[in-house]
Amino acid sequence: MEKDFLEHGLNFNRRRFLSKLSLGLGSVALGSLLIPDLFTAAMDEAGLPPGIPDFAPKAKRVIYLFQNGAPSQLESFDYKPKLREMMGQELPASVRAGQRLTGMTANQASFPLVGSFYDFKQYGQSRAFISDLFPHTAKVVDDICIIRSMHTEAINHDPALTFFQTGAQQGNRPSMGAWLSYGLGSENKNLPAFTVLLSRGKGNGQGVYSKLWTNGFLDSTHQGVQFSAGEDPVLYLKDPDGLNRFERRKMLDKLAEMNSISYKEFGDPEINAKVQQYEMAYRMQTAVPEITDVSKEPDDIIKMYGSDCLVPGTFSANCLLARKLSENGVRFVQLYHQGWDQHGNLPNEMAGQAKDVDQASAALITDLKQRGLLDETLVIWGGEFGRTNYSQGAMTKENYGRDHHPRCFSIWMAGGGIKPGVYGETDEFGYNIIKDPVHVHDFQATVLHQLGLNHEKLIFKHLGRRYRLTDVSGKVIKDIIA
Repeated sequence: MEKDFLEHGLNFNRRRFLSKLSLGLGSVALGSLLIPDLFTAAMDEAGLPPGIPDFAPKAKRVIYLFQNGAPSQLESFDYKPKLREMMGQELPASVRAGQRLTGMTANQASFPLVGSFYDFKQYGQSRAFISDLFPHTAKVVDDICIIRSMHTEAINHDPALTFFQTGAQQGNRPSMGAWLSYGLGSENKNLPAFTVLLSRGKGNGQGVYSKLWTNGFLDSTHQGVQFSAGEDPVLYLKDPDGLNRFERRKMLDKLAEMNSISYKEFGDPEINAKVQQYEMAYRMQTAVPEITDVSKEPDDIIKMYGSDCLVPGTFSANCLLARKLSENGVRFVQLYHQGWDQHGNLPNEMAGQAKDVDQASAALITDLKQRGLLDETLVIWGGEFGRTNYSQGAMTKENYGRDHHPRCFSIWMAGGGIKPGVYGETDEFGYNIIKDPVHVHDFQATVLHQLGLNHEKLIFKHLGRRYRLTDVSGKVIKDIIA
């Protein structure tokens, strides 16, 4: 049975596991698996949590505010006055250097440069330029690190989004939240390690799919749990009609007993995973209603996030819920806010999108900071790629669109041991990176590092190959670490 457990249930380096167990140091990747009594007793005797990091972490949790559809860096955090000076002039061939374009603009006869409709101002000790669209973010600029040199290979939404979330452009790989659940487990036995919140803005939306928070080939206990905006934040938590808590407890105990017999016979780790999910759902029946209730939040908090935080399913409400989930020990809270795909009518649509998210994003930083939680919580804001410096389709000063641009774009990170400031630089056209490039895998390696995990060692063997979130590349960006 021990062999079956190690081979089929853990699927990671057995020498490392056994050596750490013998030293009383536990395991790096037990997560929240239902493990046999032998290993449970060993862990309990050592007084260890379910997951042990590789080294001292700077962060305990992540809140990822993903802006789905790709907000334009040229109207947010990467100020390019040259584009205004050359408004309407052709993008120099030497700047583009033959880089590929999407099918939406590849056949354009002209690529006219277009500067931001919105003005920028400098803020904070770093004197970072921030667009007038983000006045609330500007107020917390000394708490955030703006990375202006992100880049990716993916040029269309689905593969680019999937790449950021799973480390691969194709589906069926574990998401970042699933990897963290696998590597570190949960801090709260009554809540999942990985939760997902969805919202939609006023702009053009790109779809999000459950493959983005899948466990992939990891045990299904690591899959993200989606919270909805409806009457039941998590579906199927309530007891069926005519079944009380005592009867449900008896049913689950009997089911676990039967599954234990099945596990001994077949050795399938998903049997144990299913029991673990039943137990988690039972415990969440008490924890979830309390966490999702915002009626007890003080007036100053409601004012800080904005009145929309009282409307379930809005970005503002999800930011407030993310704080509550995080402070209650949820390891990875993933938000997706849709509507950033501005191929046309960008000045108008992006203004609406920014208004949806700016106040609540800044409020989350302030809220965490005043509670003493920002230092241990890594907050991330950004999309899947950037936007072109030339206009897609017809252009006027007041109305234009921008196509996809993977070569350079901006995100920001805050808390969790990240050093505030500005990192990376693009050319005066905002088309290419000229200093300190950050690839998607570098970003992922850095996130894992802040939580005490070496991205090269967080490995799962599947179908004869060793997989990791960063695939075969990625380096920690040490210059942004405090």
